[in-house]
Amino acid sequence: MNAVTRRELPSAAFPFESKYLDVLGSKMHYIDEGEGDPVIFLHGNPTSSYLWRNIIPYVSDQARCIAPDLIGMGKSDHPDIPYRYDDHYRYLCAFIEGLDLGDRLVTLVIHDWGSGLGFRWAHEHADRVRAISFMEGMVKPMARADFPPDLRVMFPIMRTRLMGYLMVSVGNLFLRKMLPDLIHGDVRPEVLAHYRSAFPTIASRKAVEQWPREVPLDGDPSDNYDVVMAYREWLTTTPFPKLMFYGNNGVAIQEPELAWCKEKLANLKVVDLGDAIHFVQETHPDLIGRELATWYDSI
Repeated sequence: MNAVTRRELPSAAFPFESKYLDVLGSKMHYIDEGEGDPVIFLHGNPTSSYLWRNIIPYVSDQARCIAPDLIGMGKSDHPDIPYRYDDHYRYLCAFIEGLDLGDRLVTLVIHDWGSGLGFRWAHEHADRVRAISFMEGMVKPMARADFPPDLRVMFPIMRTRLMGYLMVSVGNLFLRKMLPDLIHGDVRPEVLAHYRSAFPTIASRKAVEQWPREVPLDGDPSDNYDVVMAYREWLTTTPFPKLMFYGNNGVAIQEPELAWCKEKLANLKVVDLGDAIHFVQETHPDLIGRELATWYDSI
């Protein structure tokens, strides 16, 4: 197992070589560390591969760790597309195919919308999956009642066209307020500055603005609801190893989801992170890294 310690890990630095892959006429940025079977790390909204910077070093001596920036996010290009769930999925599928992984089985480490994409990819490419680790993952369609009280009103409003544009693209709400508010504990200013640097203009925040509309909330949008329900059912039938991290104040994984996962998902290891909200990687990178490395070494 990797002997990385916290003192050897960068806190805010991103000491990885940037790589780019041509995908459907645009360039997608990614990092690629280590050798061996692939472990693909997928971020969500409004983050990037930077989310995994302190976790990947724990695993990169055992595997080839690949972390892309989703299209329209991070250092990837911002093509003029709607940025619907299906758009992101098309680009992710093309990205993975472009890696030319051959017959090597893939382990997914997924979070937020990265889990919605990763679970779907695993469902549709089940013969290529070795294992899945998820945290604050989309294991079911959301309902308005599922959200914490402070998000229960705000989230549906930002799904509307005008208010979403004003709140998210113009007001930069996700990067300015929601990201720090959904991290337990203090956040170094340079960390927030790095995330914000990917979206310096109103026009650059199109993907961030669209993601809330793609959440299948109370059944809408129906196409996304159907996809999530399909992979949710499939997950209950899969024997491959699974590792779930959860915190005591999660948004996507709360007590009902935790109980469902423990009851329905076979070959599941569960790690309690304690105090954590949504962006758990910014609060417990070392615990996640150690547990992930130990689990991966055992499967």
